[in-house]
Amino acid sequence: QVQLVESGGGLVQAGDSLRLSCAASGRTFSSYAMGWFRQAPGKEREFVASITATTNRPYYADSAKGRFTVSRDNGKNTGYLQMNGLKPEDTALYYCGLAGIFPARYAKDIVSWGQGTQVTVSS
Repeated sequence: QVQLVESGGGLVQAGDSLRLSCAASGRTFSSYAMGWFRQAPGKEREFVASITATTNRPYYADSAKGRFTVSRDNGKNTGYLQMNGLKPEDTALYYCGLAGIFPARYAKDIVSWGQGTQVTVSS
């Protein structure tokens, strides 16, 4: 099974940018679509963005459109989420996950999760 490790989270101010990374172990990373989800305290895990396994076609939640960019480098077994124009409502624990389907908008679509990286945006 592929292991995922997120990094790149932190405490930033509104309007700042962050780039999250999702490093995968194993040789099957490129066989899966990749999704990014987030979970704020007291709320359900929600979809942010996803990308196909090899054609790099993205799909975004409305909250992410125009601000976030999902990408991946299968040669490095790593996925990315570039987040610009961050808002306090983006504060959450961000998870990456792998899915056998696309766009994998639901948590039940994910077959392997990372441990999450915290993003906190101050106003």
